[in-house]
Amino acid sequence: MIPARYSATRFPGKLMQDLNGKTVILRTYQATMATNLFDAVFVVTDSEIIFNEITSNGGKAIMSIKEHECGSDRIAEAVQNLDVDIVVNVQGDEPFTEVDSLKKLIDVFKKDEANQVDLASLMVHITNEEEIKNPNTVKVIVDQSNFALYFSRSPIPYPRAINVGAKYYKHKGVYAFRKQALLDFYTLPMLPLEASEKIECIRYLEYGKRIKMVETDVEGVEIDTPEDLERAKKLWK
Repeated sequence: MIPARYSATRFPGKLMQDLNGKTVILRTYQATMATNLFDAVFVVTDSEIIFNEITSNGGKAIMSIKEHECGSDRIAEAVQNLDVDIVVNVQGDEPFTEVDSLKKLIDVFKKDEANQVDLASLMVHITNEEEIKNPNTVKVIVDQSNFALYFSRSPIPYPRAINVGAKYYKHKGVYAFRKQALLDFYTLPMLPLEASEKIECIRYLEYGKRIKMVETDVEGVEIDTPEDLERAKKLWK
């Protein structure tokens, strides 16, 4: 599932911007299809413009019935009546989605015989100080088994002591859910930590869900600003 909202606070209409001959959302859809990992791929959107962009290019799309605050809610509504076990959320502004990272997420559930994992997500090791401090970069800290402890727009851990070996990880907004965890999210109200940080995956932690983080070295570009789009164009070449 690829949640795709037309309006965006920092870069309105970003998913319909041109990325070297095709729109961002179409690039993302085609990259996800090209992995050959999924029984079906859908764009889930509130926008007729995005819906028509996908379907007119031979893709599958679902129009949201309700207004939604976040991508997880949008996907949960779409999968309520679908016979699926695992749902993967690929962000619409991630045109560099590739097979290896998605396969790692799916493998988490294949190995989880005890059903300890509610959802899995990706993280990238980062060292650039500017990126670590940037509130647009969501950071994650994990335990020894790579289960998420917390997500924040602030630098976590705070570097009160240096040269102690602490690593910083950027959270990539690509998820794989057990369907029930996603439906639980849809019915649970937002709590203060999620409301403060504006990071939807915090809701899972606040309600005791377990998030397995998977490290990847494929960073790509999330297109949140016009500057990101220009970087993506150069990287695409």
